Amino acid sequence: MKKILITTDFSENAWNAIFTALKVYANVECHFHILHAYEPNALNLLGPKSQQRLGVIYDSLSTYSEQELQEILTYLEINHLNPDHKFTSISKPETLVEAVKSIVAEKDIDILIMGTQGATGAKEVFLGSNTVKILKIIKDIPIFAIPAGFNFQKLKTIIFSTDFTKPYKKNELEQTIELASIWKAQIEIVHVAIEFNLNDDQKSNKTVLKQRLAGLDYHFKDIPFEISISHSLENYVANKDSSILGIIRHQHTFWEKVIGEAIVKKVAFHSHIPVLFLPQ
Repeated sequence: MKKILITTDFSENAWNAIFTALKVYANVECHFHILHAYEPNALNLLGPKSQQRLGVIYDSLSTYSEQELQEILTYLEINHLNPDHKFTSISKPETLVEAVKSIVAEKDIDILIMGTQGATGAKEVFLGSNTVKILKIIKDIPIFAIPAGFNFQKLKTIIFSTDFTKPYKKNELEQTIELASIWKAQIEIVHVAIEFNLNDDQKSNKTVLKQRLAGLDYHFKDIPFEISISHSLENYVANKDSSILGIIRHQHTFWEKVIGEAIVKKVAFHSHIPVLFLPQ
């Protein structure tokens, strides 16, 4: 049984992440763990009287968390009649990052699914801080980021972005291969570059990638570099609504070193299709 962790803050965006997960894995036996985390840690920094007052507030936060999670479970029990899907709710008095980290280990989670709310400018720091922190800390499982308003219907194409600079380990590609097999989806292996002449290491890694994807429908696509990697990818996927974008988190460190572009962070904020951040 596949073990999936979904974070929620009870927003419309979080609900959309749940619905997307249920549709993506409709034909897979899954145990969904739905997590809400809230932070009482500030109590430790306050005096006794302030602690007492805020203690009441945090008690209400705990009650609110449990009640809202129960509403989700009740809704799914009534409206989501899939015998292959099981649901558990988790309420944690911790930061979201701490809660995710502990649950991934305790429950042996296979994949984390989060709703993301794209933003620009100063709002990026606030709205995207949890996503980015989790991407930095949770490195050994895939993270599936679902953008606000995305309406998943079917999966036709998995756009796998890579620069062939690192070897491809089996565990890095498991989720991509699974989704391609479930949905009979084509895998587009896209390479963004200024020039496309591969060195010997890149050619060797490309050969290994072909071996990893043997038996699947895949092809290679070169994308000319325009302004930035994230901009080039964003333009390419603009009209691919039945797609997801897959990125191995270590694959773009070369560009980050050369031009200082935080590719994973920018893609997390700006992609209008789901992004599957693969483990490194």
